[in-house]
Amino acid sequence: MKILFPALLAAVLCCACAAPHATVPPPAAAAPPSGADDTRDAAATLARIRTLAAHNRCSSSSQCHSLPLGAKACGGPEAYLPWSSASTDGARLQALAQRYQAQRVKENAGLASDCSMVDDPGAVCRAGRCQAGGASAAAQ
Repeated sequence: MKILFPALLAAVLCCACAAPHATVPPPAAAAPPSGADDTRDAAATLARIRTLAAHNRCSSSSQCHSLPLGAKACGGPEAYLPWSSASTDGARLQALAQRYQAQRVKENAGLASDCSMVDDPGAVCRAGRCQAGGASAAAQ
């Protein structure tokens, strides 16, 4: 049962369609039993990224950025996360994001993807916090 469930879950997740403007990454797909540690490591890395990026206070949109997260099996990020250079260690955040991307690439080896592109929504400062949104949202 332990072997069948991750394989079935991975097959179901491979067939799911991604939203065109996803800003929160989907849960990490289950890996085959040999990669179970990789799945836990990726989930832990994503949790560290979210914790670090949660401190996203800003006073202007120039302090807000969008961070590409993860990797789809067909290429490109799974989602984007808004973060603030005013209140977040950008170098540390980028390093964690690169680590998470490498972990997801390893997990995705041999899997299929819907190959849809996830657009970068950008990030703007609203109510003192960086939020997903681009130049068109800032102009409103």
